[in-house]
Amino acid sequence: MPYVIAAPCIDVMDKSCVEECPVDCIYEGDRKLYINPKECIDCGACEPVCPVEAISQDRRVAAEHADFVEDNRRFFVEALPGRDAALGAPGGSHKTGRVGVDTPLVAGR
Repeated sequence: MPYVIAAPCIDVMDKSCVEECPVDCIYEGDRKLYINPKECIDCGACEPVCPVEAISQDRRVAAEHADFVEDNRRFFVEALPGRDAALGAPGGSHKTGRVGVDTPLVAGR
């Protein structure tokens, strides 16, 4: 997974990263944004525009946010609460719109 959005995004969701992403791979949950690991091209355009420094490469995530590497993947591969199926890789967040639900890790914070 090239880039991950961690805890500082929760309840902030500035969305500067969404505007900067050239492949539309940043999806909106209820309280946090998530980067689709199958769609991300590892360009890094999202990282410097995040005002709360929530975005980093998966191998550079701060130790206190390590759980968000797997959690970011989980958002796309598991059926989230209230959804019948996993989101998968639908080919861009503009196609799906706001997902409106978070992983249990984020929902429980």
